[in-house]
Amino acid sequence: MHELVPPDPETGVSTPTYAVVYMPGRARKRFPAGCVRVVDSREQALAEADADGHWFAALLLGPSKSSEGQYLYYLLEWLEDTAER
Repeated sequence: MHELVPPDPETGVSTPTYAVVYMPGRARKRFPAGCVRVVDSREQALAEADADGHWFAALLLGPSKSSEGQYLYYLLEWLEDTAER
């Protein structure tokens, strides 16, 4: 987990979660909580993704609180709809 704020082993707050992320592109590896919409499943994340609107489906780790007090999510994996390939 290079470049990640380590999860708290006692609370389990930072967990892998499916989400759609609002970003101009997919170059970043961490995202402020205000740009993340957590969803229930991989399928829902893929259904709500809209590349033209800059919403991308992802598996994220978070939230973690940064040293500046911001809540962040960290990219584990961008999700792709393999049916569309």
